[in-house]
Amino acid sequence: MQATLKIKTKLVTVNLSQPIDISISLSADKNNPLAWYLEKPEITPVTSDGWIGSTAEGAAVNFNTISFNPHAHGTHTECVGHISKEFYSINDVLKEFFFLAEMITVIPESKGEDEIITDYELKKILNGKQPEAVVIRTSPNTESKKTQKYSDTNWPYLSKEAALYLRELGVKHLLIDLPSVDKEKDDGKLQAHKAFWDYPENPRLDATITEFVYVPDKVADGSYLLNLQVANFKNDAAPSRPLLYKFE
Repeated sequence: MQATLKIKTKLVTVNLSQPIDISISLSADKNNPLAWYLEKPEITPVTSDGWIGSTAEGAAVNFNTISFNPHAHGTHTECVGHISKEFYSINDVLKEFFFLAEMITVIPESKGEDEIITDYELKKILNGKQPEAVVIRTSPNTESKKTQKYSDTNWPYLSKEAALYLRELGVKHLLIDLPSVDKEKDDGKLQAHKAFWDYPENPRLDATITEFVYVPDKVADGSYLLNLQVANFKNDAAPSRPLLYKFE
């Protein structure tokens, strides 16, 4: 189904029947990606007085309870409430869901034991573009990202200067294929989060960070329409399903 949408002041035409899903689904098995030293999610049927909420066990319906952490178990979108003393909920601050996005592939720079996404690299790739959203695919890029166990791996991360550059460029929505935009062990500095959200000086309540996406190699770098679908949780973060659409 082809549709023409007005995003801010620009008219764009996309085929809504051909979304590119860059989320990672949540599962209760060993293949689920993990971070922050947590074990896999749990999806189990409710049991009550001998009744088991599973059609395989004779029940009329499947009736599962799901236990997971949005930050550790898959694709999620978070707001400044993730780091603020004040409570902000993602379902309150995110009011729009379609954005003009630039999908870019970045090779992190090696510095000692770290792999860092620098402002120099982002400036070179974006080359003057000013998108509402930026999707960062890190290289190398393999399907193992969808099942990776990230705890204690010192994954690549965004420098403070890179996050500041994106903020000053006017990027409202940052998406990345890592568990966090920050270094895994940084003593709670959270420099990239704070720089992007301008916290605590002038918190950007309408800006979001989406982590744990996966963009297949077959998806070319370039401009897309982003549909940022976020579960309606009253929490700093919620599971999300970002979709990209090619322009017609």
